[in-house]
Amino acid sequence: MIRRKSKDEIDTMREAGIVVAEVHEMCRREANAGVSTWTLDVMAEEIVRSHGGVPTFKGYHGFPATICASINEEVVHGIPSRSRVLNDGDIFTLDVGVTLDGLVGDAAITVAIGEVDAATLQLVENTREALFIGLDQARPGNRIGDIGAAIEAFANEKGHGIVRDYGGHGVGHQLHEEPHIPNHGSGGSGPRIKAGHCLCIEPMLNLGGDEVVTLADKWTVVTADRRPSAHWEHCFAVTEDGPLILSLPRDAPQPFL
Repeated sequence: MIRRKSKDEIDTMREAGIVVAEVHEMCRREANAGVSTWTLDVMAEEIVRSHGGVPTFKGYHGFPATICASINEEVVHGIPSRSRVLNDGDIFTLDVGVTLDGLVGDAAITVAIGEVDAATLQLVENTREALFIGLDQARPGNRIGDIGAAIEAFANEKGHGIVRDYGGHGVGHQLHEEPHIPNHGSGGSGPRIKAGHCLCIEPMLNLGGDEVVTLADKWTVVTADRRPSAHWEHCFAVTEDGPLILSLPRDAPQPFL
């Protein structure tokens, strides 16, 4: 069952999302060549706790860190480490969840480190565009399948692989709530979208094929062909007028309202 959220719940999730956005802004400033993913994780946790929040990912099913830190062919769930240092030409995905007063905000960005080749930069930008294409379908009366169908059509047009083993999800009192939101599928299928639903859309597109594998650490997911992957995510509330993005900075304009 997809649980609709009250205005007060959505307001709290918006505050959690603002902290998520602050972590993203830190990433844009500090994710440079020579910086370790462990350093970024420490900085992220400091931001989250300074706002009275709790790092949602830390301890979730045993995950050991505040952020998921994924580089190049790493799709999701990369574990921060002192030995994992960013290099010029990398792309880096930071995914973070914040729990504030029992409610969750969750979002991801992919950033370029130094000089990145044109095809990989285009992948990053196309994945971000795919997120907003999916968001545009998240309106009352549409169905969950409309989101994935729109993302899949765009990814196919651009020639990108689609990570089919992972996708978006409901969010609120828990990090992962119903429904699952694939980044592919058939329009007109799945549950009806209603005002008050709070969801995360998170396209993960690859420069190569669709297939992914999980490494021996049992967390880090990489592309099977080891070609780059990008990942963008927002959490949002469905309103009668369209999606209200919760994981934007406080004063950022809402693109759909």
